Amino acid sequence: MKDLIIDKTRIIHILEAITEIEKYLTGVSYDDFLANSEKRFATIKQIEIIGEACNGLTDDFKEFHPEIAWKPIKGFRNISIHEYFAVNFHIVWEIAQNDLPVLKQQFTEILSSLIG
Repeated sequence: MKDLIIDKTRIIHILEAITEIEKYLTGVSYDDFLANSEKRFATIKQIEIIGEACNGLTDDFKEFHPEIAWKPIKGFRNISIHEYFAVNFHIVWEIAQNDLPVLKQQFTEILSSLIG
């Protein structure tokens, strides 16, 4: 039961972080994103939160959901925190535009099934 509560909490954190990124980038072009350090770094921070929350999910949960791209999520989190100088803003943009909507859908469906 405790693991389920932990996993639900982490999923909620992931969905909240994705929502924050959506707010930051609504109506923003790639050029605007590149020109605005606050948007870039706020987006990166929320992606880091997603990575941390994913790391905090139980191993059982991750094994039960192989459809989630766990390895790239962890990999980006590690680069953004430990090798921040190597972060490619084009990749951040691509994650925000292409990967996060898919991740949001996946976690929304998972959360719905957990809530029942």
